[in-house]
Amino acid sequence: PSTVAPSGPQALSRRKPPPSSSPRASREDRTEPSRKSPTVDYPFWQQNWFIGLLFLMAMGFLGFALFLFLSLDLDQGSPSSASAASSSSTSQNVEITYGTVLKLMHEKTKFRLHSHDVPYGSGSGQQSVTGFPNVDDSNSYWELLVITRIIVISESIKLNSSLILREVEIEIVRPEPDTSAKQGDTIPSGTIIKLQHMRTRKWLHSHLHASPISGNLEVSCFGGESESDTGDYWRLIIEGSGKTWKQDQKIRLQHVDTGGYLHSHDKKYARIAGGQQEVCGVREKRADNVWLAAEGVYLPITE
Repeated sequence: PSTVAPSGPQALSRRKPPPSSSPRASREDRTEPSRKSPTVDYPFWQQNWFIGLLFLMAMGFLGFALFLFLSLDLDQGSPSSASAASSSSTSQNVEITYGTVLKLMHEKTKFRLHSHDVPYGSGSGQQSVTGFPNVDDSNSYWELLVITRIIVISESIKLNSSLILREVEIEIVRPEPDTSAKQGDTIPSGTIIKLQHMRTRKWLHSHLHASPISGNLEVSCFGGESESDTGDYWRLIIEGSGKTWKQDQKIRLQHVDTGGYLHSHDKKYARIAGGQQEVCGVREKRADNVWLAAEGVYLPITE
């Protein structure tokens, strides 16, 4: 027998509604919720590594500069006894050679031999020479030139004395530049030298004019590159047993023409060179005409 499907409310109650299939719901079902990336808090030096590198380099440079400064300060301020002895020994063994540029220090007063473009107000009126108190002065440098060739000329002259005519022979000593002398040659005691003032290019000179303060032999600067005479010649005399001139060795400079020794004392000028002391020449050996080679540019010995 055929079965008839029930109709009416009962049939409706047995039917299940189909699942909802709206487009929005299906999209939400198929799409996963979005996820945010977690934020990582890096250290400052990692975020700004270039600035950190520059900072480290600057600190290293500052530390190195501080180290050098402290090292130099210690070396200059408190040298060890060994280094001081070595420095003293080196200074005493430095040879003065031909072509050296140096300062001459008056042994008793410690003033430097000095000149400047200021003439004497009396005497010869030539460029004045003084003793200068300060070490750092460019007008106290002198270039050392050597006169080692001596020409002796014998001359006969007639003298009329007490109505008696006599003929005597005299010797005239004329120092002249030695063409064989070269830079770097050592300078033995007894050598005749010339000292040229570096700033004005004039020669250390003396003559019979009276010096302004003491009335001794005037010492001046005279001539130039192409102008010189025997008044510019000085004989080197080394004190003690030394045979060649060395730094810090006591010396005298004796003027060839007048026989006077380069001399200074504590008598000072008041006007033209206020505070500077007189330099002159005296014919006697005294404690005040001893000098030392001080600061300068010392050329090495030529083999």
